[in-house]
Amino acid sequence: MASPRTITIVALSVALGLFFVFMGTIKLTPRLSKDAYSEMKRAYKSYVRALPLLKKMGINSILLRKSIGALEVACGIVMTLVPGRPKDVANFFLLLLVLAVLFFHQLVGDPLKRYAHALVFGILLTCRLLIARKPEDRSSEKKPLPENAEEQPSLYEKAPQGKVKVS
Repeated sequence: MASPRTITIVALSVALGLFFVFMGTIKLTPRLSKDAYSEMKRAYKSYVRALPLLKKMGINSILLRKSIGALEVACGIVMTLVPGRPKDVANFFLLLLVLAVLFFHQLVGDPLKRYAHALVFGILLTCRLLIARKPEDRSSEKKPLPENAEEQPSLYEKAPQGKVKVS
């Protein structure tokens, strides 16, 4: 049977991956939701206006929105389908994207309700990455002793046996 840690990592990976595929698709095409797509277009225009450095670098709102959307879709697919280390790399990139989006929301002065989902999914990405990178707990296995060390009894075994007199 799979360990609770493994189940948690798989569940978080699939849920987060599907969420980012969905959100990235909304940024790329109006097929899923015309209203959400229009809102994304408007939001990314305000981000580029608020950060003139992007315009100086030749990045317009369309390029920014589509590149972030494509990266979300790609990383979401990796998080959902690809096993092993690539999930952690995709998780890291998505965490950087969430931090950038939170920065953009703060830059334009959006209220918390406009970016609360990004905050929650950033926390979930952080939790997933921390759980995945934590070494497997092997406390149930007996650790080998060095060659010159003797077996030491536990504190419980050293305790005197018998009745305790309470006055």
